Amino acid sequence: MSKPPSTPFETTLYVRDACLCLHVQRAARALARRFDEAFRPLGITSGQFSLLMSLNRPEPPGIGAVSALLAMDRTTLTANLKPLERRGLVTVAVDPSDRRGRRLSLTAAGQALLAQATPIWIETHEAVERRLPNADPDGLRAALLALA
Repeated sequence: MSKPPSTPFETTLYVRDACLCLHVQRAARALARRFDEAFRPLGITSGQFSLLMSLNRPEPPGIGAVSALLAMDRTTLTANLKPLERRGLVTVAVDPSDRRGRRLSLTAAGQALLAQATPIWIETHEAVERRLPNADPDGLRAALLALA
């Protein structure tokens, strides 16, 4: 039997140090943990905050628009909406212009929770930006948007 090909350990070190995907994933997890902790007193996660914020619009958006904004497939979005619906923070209604579609809305309770969460987000976000080396959050946002 022949020995299966192997990858040199030096390659592992190179990937660990150079891989943008790995670094972005690690940073995303660390940021999510930080915001999750900040939102814990309100009983929401950072992902739920983003979802609630994505619904804060003059007109109720469709599922497709929200899933595109959050870079989330429709099935995952629907699953993430369920606990917010159960808490009475979000409603899902039939789209009057296309009965096959659904429109998503914040309830009064959802709007109130978002109003409580926003100052927490602002404070936490400012603290994160202060930790960035070379203090160029706009440059980082532009680079991340180019990748998205």
